[in-house]
Amino acid sequence: MTLIRTLITAPRHLARTTLAIALVSTLALAGAAQAATTSLNDAWQFHRADNAALASADKAPAGAWSTVSLPHAAHIEPRVPTAPWQGTVFYKKTFDAPLKPGERAILRFEAVMNVADVWLNGKHLGRHLGGYLPFAFDVTNLLKAGGKNEVIVRANNEDNAITGPKPLKELDYIQHGGMYRGVSLVTKPAVHITDEILAATPAGGGVFVTFPQADRVAATVQVKTEVSNTSKTARTVTLRNTLAWQGREVARAEQQVTLKAGERRHVTMPLRVGQPNLWSPQQPNLHVLDTTVSGEGAEDSVQTRIGIRRLAFDKNRLLLNGEPLQLRGVNRHQEYPHVGYALSPQAEYRDALLVKKYGFDYIRLSHYPQSPAFMAAADELGLLVIPGVPGWQYFNKDPAFSKQVLRTCEDMIRRDRNHASVLAWECSLNETDMPDAFVDMLHKTVHTEYPGDQAFSVGWVPRAYDIYMQARQHRLDSKHALPDKPLIVSEYGDWEYYAMNAGFNQTAWGDLKPADRSSRQLLGQGEKHLLQQAANVAEAHDDNFGTPAFADGYWVMFDYARGYAPDLEASGVMSIDRLPKFAAEFFRSQRDPEQVPQPGAQPAAQNWGGGPMVFIASYWTPASSPRVRVFTNAEEVELRLNGKTVARQKAAPSATHPKLKHPPVEFDTGAFQAGELVAVAYTAGKAVAEHKVRTPGAAVKLDVALDDMGVPVGAGDLVFARARLVDADGTTVPDNGQAVTFTAGPGYELVAGPQATTEAGIASVLVRVMQPNGTLGAAAGKLQGALAPK
Repeated sequence: MTLIRTLITAPRHLARTTLAIALVSTLALAGAAQAATTSLNDAWQFHRADNAALASADKAPAGAWSTVSLPHAAHIEPRVPTAPWQGTVFYKKTFDAPLKPGERAILRFEAVMNVADVWLNGKHLGRHLGGYLPFAFDVTNLLKAGGKNEVIVRANNEDNAITGPKPLKELDYIQHGGMYRGVSLVTKPAVHITDEILAATPAGGGVFVTFPQADRVAATVQVKTEVSNTSKTARTVTLRNTLAWQGREVARAEQQVTLKAGERRHVTMPLRVGQPNLWSPQQPNLHVLDTTVSGEGAEDSVQTRIGIRRLAFDKNRLLLNGEPLQLRGVNRHQEYPHVGYALSPQAEYRDALLVKKYGFDYIRLSHYPQSPAFMAAADELGLLVIPGVPGWQYFNKDPAFSKQVLRTCEDMIRRDRNHASVLAWECSLNETDMPDAFVDMLHKTVHTEYPGDQAFSVGWVPRAYDIYMQARQHRLDSKHALPDKPLIVSEYGDWEYYAMNAGFNQTAWGDLKPADRSSRQLLGQGEKHLLQQAANVAEAHDDNFGTPAFADGYWVMFDYARGYAPDLEASGVMSIDRLPKFAAEFFRSQRDPEQVPQPGAQPAAQNWGGGPMVFIASYWTPASSPRVRVFTNAEEVELRLNGKTVARQKAAPSATHPKLKHPPVEFDTGAFQAGELVAVAYTAGKAVAEHKVRTPGAAVKLDVALDDMGVPVGAGDLVFARARLVDADGTTVPDNGQAVTFTAGPGYELVAGPQATTEAGIASVLVRVMQPNGTLGAAAGKLQGALAPK
């Protein structure tokens, strides 16, 4: 039995669901030769070849190896990397893999940065270029029938002209090294469903699900499955597709298939679903499709989570299931501090939760394919995404480069084509002058890999692509006029407030604007700077409504490190430690109050909140402005200071924000008075939300917590630990730069050491969970705190 791929990579609550499906299927198929997926994530030996003399696995002495588990970062970086590590690393592992006669074995890697060479039992399996997508090898004839098998991986993340994008010293992000996603061994019977990556078949391989027709009355779910017979005789099997929603079967189809010896064949089967529960950002209904091949003593099964939905465009409008949809979005880098890309599946899920919580329904995955766990979370939470090929201001005329980009586009679509969350495919090199013929090939590749009317190509040039994606700052030089096609504002709110140019030469450091007017404001820079960022964001988002765009994407969700500058890019609406700035609350206020988590969703998927909201963008200290800005999605707000009403005002359009549906409301308190601010939001005259801010006193202790966001913590997880300065009333004291020392007992490990400093009154460290319910403590001078036991 082949489990859902996300068993290796998805959050634990998804894995449990998958395991339950697998167990039921296994019991039903007892006695047959079954497929199996075995995780190889644990107990790898790791060697970083910092010494050139040790740059091969056989030259490294025994003492040069350490034991690690995947996902794994090749180098633990400081919070702000000033010289990001590049180089060669080795991984090796021994494992047992007994095969029954006729069975096939596939060794699959979900991602290795950036050039990977793999050996099994001394045989070089091959080299894979590109650090963001899976690759696989058929290792049937190389596995030892008895005893140990040894796999060795050499990985290199140094600058590469064929994979691109730019050399690190010129790059606006970092390609962090290591085997940062999972590895699995898949065994299959002689007659089986192929692996979509190993098959390397245009619009084929594995299971490919499309929706030729779907509305609220009925839907056709078309399932295309590639079945292979690797035996030496003809075989007749039954191919069955069963579709379930919330555990209840809603459709089933099956047919007999006879395959010649050595034959591979695609079989297409339609499933008819009456009154389907359609997928949308507001109602992310997910079905489970079970595709099974059985007969003649062999069983193989693949489960695929799908969302039934239809996308279309009416001129510039996006239609989802026939209804117009305006998308509010954000760009995201998948980086964490210290570990780079080596996030746990739960950490990926928490990132998706934060995107949803703070008002976004669309994410541009900048500028590369991101984790399967994040894609699965987007499906579950109702987030539309645009995956993209790696690219940033770089083109190489070597034909090998073009071939690599095209192959990456193909593999990205093959991996992610069944995700309900995919809006379009960015097979376009971001901010790169591409030859016309190359653009045409990329557009054609999208439609070759995903035939029909449900695939859309998107690119930053108007030529060929179905959707044109233009950054707001690129309007400055009118590089491209708006074409007559759907438009997305790809990026906005950052560069146009940072420099007086379009940003095509970001290392020139010219035409820069005053730093205090920029959107690049760290959480620890204080209230005035955070208000400036929020003002920029609101102005720019408002301006986007003056374009025909059906979606926009703020740059960026989280602060991140980059290669060309020894600091953090700080335009994120959240810090690199995943703490919100005022701008995040502005975006939360732009979600309509009717949007709430879907009833019956997984518990973790309920944690993004939604509904009516109000937020006071002030710490209300003596340094605070007496003009208080409030964000809300209600009709009006009353602000009270120490129990007295300052004013009650409509959330009405203004000269600054003429187009925002939910504009900020500003109050003049006259002068600072210590005490409590209370904002009460009203709709139709009824109080629907409230937010309080109290002037903090002196800090008396540290409040220590593990910020798991309600996503169950498991072994190998990465979670931020917080130490919050609080006064005697429990109010956060928003001091910046206070040194805090953390301690971790059994169960938790501090990834990059015990030291942190506060931003807005909170110090954060990254914790690796060895086993749940560990102990944590923190101290700042005389201030103490400890994690409360569960």
